[in-house]
Amino acid sequence: MKALITGASTGIGRDMARVLHKMGTELILVARNTALLEELKAELGGNPRIIAIDLSSPENCCALFDMTKDEDIDILINNAGFGTYGESSTVPLETELNMIDLNIKAVHILTKLFLEKFEKRDSGHIMNVASIAGFLSGPLMSTYYATKGYVVKFSTALFEELRRKGSRVHISVLCPGPVDTEFNNRAGVSFIINGHKSSFVAEYAIKKMFKNKLIIAPGFFIKLGIVLQRFVPTKLLLKISYMLQRCKK
Repeated sequence: MKALITGASTGIGRDMARVLHKMGTELILVARNTALLEELKAELGGNPRIIAIDLSSPENCCALFDMTKDEDIDILINNAGFGTYGESSTVPLETELNMIDLNIKAVHILTKLFLEKFEKRDSGHIMNVASIAGFLSGPLMSTYYATKGYVVKFSTALFEELRRKGSRVHISVLCPGPVDTEFNNRAGVSFIINGHKSSFVAEYAIKKMFKNKLIIAPGFFIKLGIVLQRFVPTKLLLKISYMLQRCKK
């Protein structure tokens, strides 16, 4: 079994690599930071392949597929992504467009390219990493929440298309709440509640992926939040979301 993981150098992606490595899975680890990838490679042993590439470029996403399309990949994990904090009028447009390129376009391109390959073989797992943010609107992190909403809707729609065809290709979307990772430093936020350890989220996600779970939501309160938000009026939900966002700083 072989897995390709984007955003593998830190956080959940790194811990997913550790979990899969313990299961005997061959790994292709993808991220921008060569040094961190080399560190992880040395830690894991077993000679995983590392590819240092910036996936915020659509051309690089296609290049990554071209570099790996001849390998017998069974699992694609689209984990690369980032967020920023602040009112939309104060966040540089370039930063937001870069976020859209990485959080949406890279996920879309790689999912489409590998899905075609997996469907021809009629096997494989794709896990797209979103967030509980994908079910909400997020004042003060508006673009990030919107990108994760895209990932949730895109992934769930593909799941139904595959199900109706009787395909043995399975799509999962990981929707964690707060997680203690380097993501928080890049986004410039800290959470008012303790987040799950990324190692817990990674192990839980891999377990549920192999059980063909569609929405993977680690933790009881995250599951409860996803359900309850459906019954809260939009304007009230926006007020709650805004107050929670303000508490992150």
